[in-house]
Order: sequence, then C-alpha cells, then structure tokens
Amino acid sequence: MSAIVVSLATSISSFLVPSASSFSSSSSLFFSKFRSAPVLRFSFAVAPLCCRRGGGAAGKLMAHSLARATLGLTQPANVDVPKISFSAKDVDVVEWKGDILAVGVTEKDMAKDESTKFENSLLKKLDAHLGGLLSEASSEEDFAGKASQSIVLRLPGLGSKRVGLVGLGQSASTTLAFRNLGEAIAAIAKSAHASDVAIVLASSESIPNESKLNTASAIASGTVLGIYEDNRYKSESKKPVLKSVDILGLGTGPEIEKRLKYAEDVSSAVIFGRELVNSPANVLTPVVLAEEASKIASTYSDVISATILNAEQCKELKMGSYLGVAAASANPPHFIHLCYKPPSGPVKAKLALVGKGLTFDSGGYNIKTGPGCSIELMKFDMGGSAAVLGAAKAIGQIKPRGVEVHFIVAACENMISGTGMRPGDIVTASNGKTIEVNNTDAEGRLTLADALVYACNQGVEKIVDLATLTGACVVALGPSIAGVFTPSDDLANEVFTAAEVSGEKLWRMPLEESYWESMKSGVADMVNTGGRQGGAITAALFLKQFVDEKVQWMHIDLAGPVWNEKKRSATGFGISTLVEWVLRNSS
Repeated sequence: MSAIVVSLATSISSFLVPSASSFSSSSSLFFSKFRSAPVLRFSFAVAPLCCRRGGGAAGKLMAHSLARATLGLTQPANVDVPKISFSAKDVDVVEWKGDILAVGVTEKDMAKDESTKFENSLLKKLDAHLGGLLSEASSEEDFAGKASQSIVLRLPGLGSKRVGLVGLGQSASTTLAFRNLGEAIAAIAKSAHASDVAIVLASSESIPNESKLNTASAIASGTVLGIYEDNRYKSESKKPVLKSVDILGLGTGPEIEKRLKYAEDVSSAVIFGRELVNSPANVLTPVVLAEEASKIASTYSDVISATILNAEQCKELKMGSYLGVAAASANPPHFIHLCYKPPSGPVKAKLALVGKGLTFDSGGYNIKTGPGCSIELMKFDMGGSAAVLGAAKAIGQIKPRGVEVHFIVAACENMISGTGMRPGDIVTASNGKTIEVNNTDAEGRLTLADALVYACNQGVEKIVDLATLTGACVVALGPSIAGVFTPSDDLANEVFTAAEVSGEKLWRMPLEESYWESMKSGVADMVNTGGRQGGAITAALFLKQFVDEKVQWMHIDLAGPVWNEKKRSATGFGISTLVEWVLRNSS
C-alpha cells in the first residue's frame, strides 16, 4: 500500500492528534510550509474503509493495524467485491453450456398462435428443443413478460441446466430497463447458486446497432450491482458464486468488450459509493472520508493528486460558512480536493464536481425531531460526496484524455455542543458574503458555499454539485428522481444526455429569481433558509450566490434517490451520470 502525505496544522487546538497505533512503523515527521503557516506533515499508509479489493494477508494486516477504536467498537469486515467475467459471444442459445440461460422477454415476445405456441423465433426455437414444455409452463405460471416477472425451469433438451424467462414489460429500449434486467438475473443466479449464466434478448434483432453497446453495458452493470450485497457489518454473510456471464446476440469484438470493461469500472465505483453511504457515522467520520479520498489518489497516483485541508488551513482560506457548521463536533472537519489530470496531451476542458459531505447531520440546535425527520438515516447526508468520490475512482481507472477534473468535498459533522453554531449567528463565507443562520439544520448549503467558491478558484469552466439538500425536493419528485437546477441550457443538455445513457432519472426544476426575496436578511447579506414553500428552489438560489457568473453551474438535489428504502441501503446514485458526463467532455 502506497504511503500518502496529509498536512496537519501545528495548532493543537485545531485538530485531534491520531494515536500512535494510527501510524505505520515507517512514519516520519518533517516540516514544510503551507502558505505562510508552518505545518507538521505525517507520512503514513492509509487504511481503507475495509480491504474490499483484496491485497492478501499483508493488506488485511495493514487494515487491522491502522484500525481506529470506533464508538461501539465496530469495524467493517474484509469483504471482496464479486469479480464477474463478462464476455460477448455469438453462440447458438441451444448449444450454450452453463448453469442458466436467461432470456429477456417483452409482453409482445410472449404472444402465442392459435395452437398456444410462441410466435417469437428465439422462443419458438427453445420451445422446440424442450418439447413444448416452455410454452406450456409459461401458460401454467401466468408468465406474460411483465416487468418484475420471472420463471426458471430445469428441463432437459438444452446445453444449459436451467432456462429462465425474465420480463421486460411492454417494451424495452432504455438503459434503466436493461439494467433492471441484469439485476433480476443476478437475483435468479443467487437463488440458484449459479456460477455461469448466459443472457440473451428474445428480440435482440429489434435493437438498433448503435444501441447494442449501451444495452450490453447496462445488462452487465445491472448484473454486478444486483449480485453485490453490502455485508461488511453483518456477523455472517454468504458469498455469491456467480463467476461468468456471457451476453449473446448483441455482437462481438473489441468495441463491445471495451464497453463491458467500462461497465465493470463504473459498477465498481457505484459499489464504492454505496459502501461509503452505508457506513455508519461512528465508522465513517470526516477524517475517514478524507482517507478514502486519499486512497483513491494513491491508487491512481499517475493521474490523481490529493490535497486535504484541516480546520486551520480552511480558516486561512476564510471558509467561515463551512467551519461554522463543523464547530460543534469532536470530529474535526477535513476539506477534500482531488485533482485528475490526463496522463498525456493537452487539456481542453476543466470541470469540477462538488459533493456535500456531512458524515452525520443531527440538525444542530434546530435538532431533527418528530416522525419523518429520519435522523437515524443521516449517515446518508454525505451521499453527494460519495457520488463525487465514486466518480473520481472510475475516472482514475478509465483515464480519459483532454479533460481536467476537480473533485471537492467539504467534509464535517453537524452536531450540538457549547462550541456549536447557534440560530441567529452570522457566518462569513470565503467570498466575503455574510449569512444569518436562521436554521442550523440547513447546514449543507453552508458547507457547499465555501466548496463552490473554492471550485471556482481552480479555474474551472463547469461545475456540477450534488447534495442531499432538501426534503422539499423529495416531496416534489419522490424517492427515485433527482431535481436539477441550472441557469445554463447547454449544461443541462449535456448532463441530461449523460443521465439518459446511464439510466438515472433527473428532472429540471425552475430557478425562480423572485423567490430570493424570502432569503433576504435585515442584518446580513442573506439568511440560509426561506419559507417552506419552494424550499428546494430557494436552496438552489442560495448556492448560486457562491458561483462565479462566468462558470456554468448545475445543482443536483439527490435527497430522494440516494437511498432505497425498500432495500434499506444506498443506491450509489449520480456516479454513472457523472462519469458519462466527464467522458463526453473529454477529447
């Protein structure tokens, strides 16, 4: 594991000194200068949140030796992310040998003639080799190809041990539909303890050639994400046995293999983002989030560098809005800045991704209380930062050319103590604007204010920020759609195109300038919350005050889709879209 360097200010009051056990035996101390202030540098190997990418006994020993004593003595277990080999093949479905042949079917594909035989040519072929048992069983089980329907049969007559039909609904043409197909097949594979699966579409010939690469990628992504379970905090867990997936009927060759590799890279990043959000606040503190970011930089050190600022350094940069939120917590803030630069060639676009990084949000003195406050879920208030760091991981793997990307997170906790920010306090952001805090539970925008100013100072042309910012956006759009706010039609078109390819749902919301009246203060430049009406809009208008007018900017409120309530787990929302957007800005 590579060693990284993190700068810590010498002022003892500005940070908590890690224990001796937090450092490797090769730790060294040396002095340098950060601006005009002396700093103490500690060189140490950073332990990941868990040894989820292997590393053998030495890697696990390192993770153990660097483990912190957390509240409740909880540490994530060493869990390897499932490694599935994907291949695109041109094989006769009847001849394919393996555990399960899974066929994606629409309702139209399930149409039958007068003798109750399939009209679809592929299903007709399979049914002929199965002696008509496939059509007979589908009728008996009332399988009609509807979305979420599936049937798995063990019948002699094919090269595969089992054949499964998985419903796609009335039609299937979107990334989301094919990703859901992959997830459904993953569930079938887990249930059957299958190690080898083939996936084919009953009507693959109806998919345009230009869409086949993305279709294969979506199926592969869904399979990886469907097979993965975050069991790091469970005392017992089952390991999935799925090892290989063959995708049939969508073409072969280097282009589709490249796209399948892309799907693996992005899926790995989504899993990483899910793990960050799923981790409880007693494990994932601001310093641990910073360590995870630094680990990305050390893993992809040829293209990514890390700058981690502590409270004293943020104070030098006059980040009073961010530090005001962090002031109450015993866990000090860490401002994260990763910078990706391509391995070679000129840079034609400079982008910034900014993520809200509240590792826990109590609400502060305006504490979250009452039904629906979801205080027990406020570990997911760093979902924006998970999207940004997940994207950084994928970009580090893919290494796009011609684009420079800054990944920025102002990580902290919003807690309650005698040193904490009070309702009525006035904080001053790093661009000099003053904010009257009329609600300490509207803290995310205060941290983002300084993060956006910092992003603009990097000389970027476009910024996308992501935040679990408002309950108002969840009320407006529900649990699966993120709200998008931007004054730039060009940027909106770019990101929405990327989201369509990625299968994530966005909806553009208005930036109604007249609503800014509710955000005016009698004693400062602004307050941090307006009235209940239009809360997601006024939050976006607040953020707009901290973005340079020359920079194209977008705010994505993902408070709804960051979490899957049915699965009680994080979704990794936003990562796929961000990666696709960055690649579309590369040369």
